Amino acid sequence: MRLFALSLPLLLLAAASAPERKTDPARLSEMVKTLASPEFEGRGPGTPGEEKTVAYLVDRFKALGLEPGGDNGTFVQRVPMVHTKITGGTMAFGGETVEQGKAISVTTVGAKERIAVNAPTVFVGYGVHAPEAGWDDFKGVDLKGKVAVFLINDPDFEALDGEDAKGKFGDRRMTYYGRWTYKFDEAAKRGAVAALIVHDSAGVGYGWSTVTANNGENYDIVRAAGDSKIPLQGWIANEASDGLFARARLDLKALRVQARSASFRPVEMKGVNFTANLNVSVERIQTANVIAKISGSLYPKETVMFGAHWDAYGKAADGTIRPGANDDALGTAGVLELARLFKAAKPPERTMVFALWTGEERGLLGSEYYGSHPLYPLEKTVANLTLDILNTGGFSKNVVLVGNGNSTLDHLLTDAAKLQERVVTPETFSERGLFFRADHFSVARRGVPSLLIMQLGGAPDLREGGTTAGQAWLDGYMKCYHQACDAWDPKWNFAAAAQDVDLFLDMGEQLANSREWPRWRAGFEFENIREASAAARR
Repeated sequence: MRLFALSLPLLLLAAASAPERKTDPARLSEMVKTLASPEFEGRGPGTPGEEKTVAYLVDRFKALGLEPGGDNGTFVQRVPMVHTKITGGTMAFGGETVEQGKAISVTTVGAKERIAVNAPTVFVGYGVHAPEAGWDDFKGVDLKGKVAVFLINDPDFEALDGEDAKGKFGDRRMTYYGRWTYKFDEAAKRGAVAALIVHDSAGVGYGWSTVTANNGENYDIVRAAGDSKIPLQGWIANEASDGLFARARLDLKALRVQARSASFRPVEMKGVNFTANLNVSVERIQTANVIAKISGSLYPKETVMFGAHWDAYGKAADGTIRPGANDDALGTAGVLELARLFKAAKPPERTMVFALWTGEERGLLGSEYYGSHPLYPLEKTVANLTLDILNTGGFSKNVVLVGNGNSTLDHLLTDAAKLQERVVTPETFSERGLFFRADHFSVARRGVPSLLIMQLGGAPDLREGGTTAGQAWLDGYMKCYHQACDAWDPKWNFAAAAQDVDLFLDMGEQLANSREWPRWRAGFEFENIREASAAARR
């Protein structure tokens, strides 16, 4: 297996041999306008809006002449989900009541209608077990039947020079060990009955209002036996955390420093047992990924995957619709355009898969179901290229890369950007862990090299107005992020968005017609997982 580092001349040759074709901005606009229209009711999974969305997407793929890529010769992969909501009950630390949404915010992804917890609490620092970094916060301490309390982000997020954690992970750049999903999964694996994270806006990248916005609701896929999640998960408000630790005769500030030491051991929080008696409503939902393919002419069992998510937030009880025009109707339209363009070209040597996921806004659930029930072998999936929120502010000089340096796919993106006289720049807020917050992650964590274009990673350097104008565009979009005003607008610059889609057109052309296998960089979290299946690619 060769290291993947294709040269610009090779890419230029591939581009020269390909038909003259580029993403059509008018087609992008038309598709976004349709998908974000009131008729589609916000594209909520398990709703009438989903039925319309899936039918529209399937019809599009059929009209383009693509092959079914889903279950049993269809264009869909059925995804069973569980929707839960905590409807009432009580919680307390050491007998002192805490209120949902105030000092604490919890949810469950289990299918039980009642949750009862009465257990000791244990502070586990950052809760990281990373053998490759020589780091273990657990030190063999038994968490079965206990409540694990974590800090958010990585041990070196706030590390100072001279401390053990300094440089062990990503410094200010979040690794997967810093994500709340990793911490909840680690607690479940170790038998804890609940997992709570001390909220910190800087460490997680958003405020307490974002944490509580779910109002006790959560979603998950229906999981196989042995793949259970933590029974109760949530967050402790930062303002309440110091007092909570003080009641256990502990100094949270001092413990934060200790947690940056390799010698750190879990600390029992004596006197503040956590109790919870909660009522839960449970609803089962059937939803679907939409998947199409173009079979490879020479290597049909090797796949290049393009992805976006079709879902948004649906229609609220008061009639409000959050249409998700840029997030991610635009990415969905981009994948449909890629499918159109590749279908019109010479058949690829490798199979191309076009996946439009459900349930991204509920926790990457559609792609996670695919990751645990892959329709195409992950060990022979060449790469995943994902579109999720594109630049509509104007033509830019740069491409903001979320997860810069993670894999050798970066070289291919750099070469594709050069064809547009653009440069690749790293994301601005790497501590927020955006690389772990989009659908590509569901296959990335199972080893598949992946690349994400997501304009939330930083301001575009616009050809008219530079980064100042780019930041103004990004700030304006963020006011509408996950809101009703993320709606189709004829003033959007769809030609700029089309340029980003064209990057994947060039990259996909090369990936589908070569014998190269992209690789994670040495030491990356998922490198060992990928390398374990190397024999399948020889």
